Parts: sequence; C-alpha cells; structure tokens
Amino acid sequence: MAQILVRDLDQKIVKKLKRQAKQNGRSLQAQVKIILERSAEEPKVDRKTALKMLDEFRKRFDGKEFSDSAELIREGRER
Repeated sequence: MAQILVRDLDQKIVKKLKRQAKQNGRSLQAQVKIILERSAEEPKVDRKTALKMLDEFRKRFDGKEFSDSAELIREGRER
C-alpha cells in the first residue's frame, strides 16, 4: 500500500478530524483514509450537467407554494 505524508495542516483541521474519528469509533488514520477514498471515488459533475440538473429541479417545483418554515418552527416550539 502507498503512503502519503501531508505537511502543514492547520491544527484546527487536525482537531476536527480527530473529533470526527472519535465520533465514528475510528483512529485518525482510518478516518482520513476513508475521507480520501470517498473523495477520490465521488462522481464528478461537469458544469453543463449541473446546470441541467438544476434547471430540471426548478421546473419540477415551478409554481408550487410551500409553507413558511419559520411558522412551522414556531408551532413546534409552542407545543
């Protein structure tokens, strides 16, 4: 297996990664490995495809009205 050394990481990032690892019951190395593997495997969407997807999404909800989420939150708090 190959190894990678990453230099000069901000300490804040390292702390966040350690926190994530602990929450997931993993070592820091295992957490970073999973992040890198997932990132490398993520499908990439080019700009043209992304704009097409966005346009289709807008068309699907065009003209529909949705309730005000602030009102729903207030109602939930009053219960």
